[in-house]
Amino acid sequence: MGYSISMENLDSLASAGTKLGSNLRWGSVFVLPIWLEVWWRIFGASADLLLRMVKQEDTVIGIAPLKVEGERASFIGDSDVCDYLDFVIMPGKEQDFFNVLLDHLKDEGINHLGLEPLTPDSTVIRSLVDIANDRGYEVSCNPVDVSLELSLPNTWDKYLESLSVKQRHEVRRKLRRLEEAGDIDYHVLQDSEVTLKDVDIFIRLFRESRRDKANFMTPQMASFFKLLVTATAQAKILRLGFLKLNAVPVAALIYFDYNDTIYLYNSGYDPQYSYLSAGLISKVLCIKDNIEKGKEKFDFLKGAEVYKYRLGGQEIPLYRCEIAFTNS
Repeated sequence: MGYSISMENLDSLASAGTKLGSNLRWGSVFVLPIWLEVWWRIFGASADLLLRMVKQEDTVIGIAPLKVEGERASFIGDSDVCDYLDFVIMPGKEQDFFNVLLDHLKDEGINHLGLEPLTPDSTVIRSLVDIANDRGYEVSCNPVDVSLELSLPNTWDKYLESLSVKQRHEVRRKLRRLEEAGDIDYHVLQDSEVTLKDVDIFIRLFRESRRDKANFMTPQMASFFKLLVTATAQAKILRLGFLKLNAVPVAALIYFDYNDTIYLYNSGYDPQYSYLSAGLISKVLCIKDNIEKGKEKFDFLKGAEVYKYRLGGQEIPLYRCEIAFTNS
């Protein structure tokens, strides 16, 4: 059967995404068309877009969401705001997709692929690395970070039982201490319920919680967050959780609900309430809420923060792969 490859833009990908979703493995929220478009609008000025769609006759078998700088191609996105990246491929068509794509990239004058961050089950690790090695390319894959995730049990009690005795005691003690401090309310806003005022409160708490977070949340990054909130709300995957004490917001979390996985994207808290562990307890209540909603997995995302381990997260390595075509 014949294969073809077409040049796409972000608008055409967005319109195609709704039609192709069931056939292709999107992997995570970070490769959805809405996410790629938002990233490109805010951060894409320094690169050229190389967005390709591979078809087998009339059937799309994969998408390559790439950007190019010189002779080097990499994923649209970056590790600061995209925890996992990958190609989008129909299961079982990885070999065909990558052979067509690699031939095309060479014809386009690309001689290097730099691909990150990658999970162990990414199409790059599972398929592309072997294909590139068979072609005689120079391939190196190295761990660059870790992510942590938690398989959610079907009850809150089972979750607590899964923790160490010490940590289970700490969670209960901190919950009790917070409840004794006043009226506690943890509530979640979904999609169109989230207003610009809510986002501004989140950004304020994010900046106040730590100096490095304040430095991270530049005006450009704040624009990215606001645009991302709008896009993910329209896609009906946005969640914004607030923990309030006596009606005052003391902690907030932005997360995404996609394919029964909760992606805990970012959080912040008022340091005046650090003595009550407001930041940690907001995450505990988020886990509890999503257990009760029947979600399957809680993904803490990239970074080896201690609290993720204490709340039951299991470590997953993340990789960077470099593939050079020059010796083929």
